[in-house]
This record gives sequence, structure tokens and C-alpha cells, in this order.
Amino acid sequence: MYPHEDAVTGLLRDIRDQLRRGPDEEATDEILRLIGVPMPGNGLLRDARIYSEYLPKAEELIFTPEKRHLHLLWDAFDRSPLSLSVNFAFPFRRMIAGRLFSTCGKNFCAEGDMRFNFGQNLTVGDDVFINRGLFIDTKAGVTLGNAVGIGDFVRIFTHSHGEADHEERTYAPVTIEPYAKIYTNAMILPGVTIGEGAIVAGGAVVTKDVPAWTVAAGAPAKAVRERRTEGNKGPALNHMWLADGAFQDE
Repeated sequence: MYPHEDAVTGLLRDIRDQLRRGPDEEATDEILRLIGVPMPGNGLLRDARIYSEYLPKAEELIFTPEKRHLHLLWDAFDRSPLSLSVNFAFPFRRMIAGRLFSTCGKNFCAEGDMRFNFGQNLTVGDDVFINRGLFIDTKAGVTLGNAVGIGDFVRIFTHSHGEADHEERTYAPVTIEPYAKIYTNAMILPGVTIGEGAIVAGGAVVTKDVPAWTVAAGAPAKAVRERRTEGNKGPALNHMWLADGAFQDE
């Protein structure tokens, strides 16, 4: 540890150094040890495969060893007591996301139990905040614009199955435009665009596009009114997710 460096900062620095190695198998093994969830030996890390590698899209979205290791680190971290330390957890997930997602903007904040099947198909803008328990099916691609906020236990899907033949699949991307907010337990179905500044109410099931600057509610969701912005747009909406804009200081 360097002089004047606290334990959390020192650990994050050590992990960042390991991530610069790819991470390869040795670096991944060391990061797992550092976060308190080491993989047993005997080549298990080398031979381990993650769930997404058995999905049909994996033939197209090929997993390199590096992508596999990053996915494994993302999911394993939530099994670690360190995941309860927010001043470690947010920067750690941010470091992984920067290497795993297609794009990850500055100030990305993610609470625990965020799950996705293909990180390489997820595009995230600046100042995005994701609360606990989000599931994103990224098979067809998901884009989260700048300053998007997503509440607890939201579900986002980009594919569906045929009724007569389960192996018939259709895929359509989802886009959530800047300054939109998706509240708790909402579900967004394939092909939907949530317009800029729109709000999706808690528990809504979104089957069609939501116009910009409207509030959508219900199942299926419908626009029920305009968002009350009092003339504010962009940064004036103060999409600060934690007290004093914690972790949004870049």
C-alpha cells in the first residue's frame, strides 16, 4: 500500500493492475482471491463455462477467454462480503463494465444483482444508475442513454420464442434514451424505445414505444400524461442518484 492510501483504494489499485492483463486466467484467479471468492484449483477456472455460452446467440457473440473471465468476475463479486461495501463495489463494477460492455460511459453506478447474458451487447452512456436486481436480456442489444435511471427488479427483454416451435426466436433491440427513468418492477419487451426524458411507472409492462417526456403506466403500458419538468431539460433535471452526487464526480 502506498503512503496515505486507505485499504479500499489500495485493493482497487491492485485489481486494476490485474485487469490490465486481460484479464488472463492467472489475473482472474488473483482477482477472485482478492475479493474473497477464490475458485478451487485443479484447472477449474480454465475449464469453467458460463450459462450464456450455452445460449444460441453464443454462436454469433463468441466468448473470448477474456469476456468469460469478466462475466465470471461480475457475477462472482455479488457472492463476496465486499459487495456490501459501496465505496468498493461501485468502482469495482465500473472497472469491469468498462472492459465487458460494448461501451460504458463515465460515472456508471450499479447496485448488486444486476444480470445480463451478453455484456458485449450492452451500451451504456454517462451518469447511468442501476438499482438492485436488474435483469437485461441483451441478446439483440440494449442501449442506455446518458443519465438514465433504472429502479429495483426491472426486466428488459430483446427476444421471444414461437408458440408452436420454441426454437423459433425473434430478436429486437431495446433503447432507453437519455434522462429516462424506469421505476421498480417494470418490464420492457423486445423492440421498444423509451423516449428521451420519459418515465415508466412501477410495475408497467411496456410493449410499445414510449414518447419522449411522457409518463407511461399500466399493463400494457400507455402514456398517461406529460412529465412534469417545470421547464427543466438535460442536466437541469438533476439526475443525481445518491446524496451529494456520490460516485458521479468524474
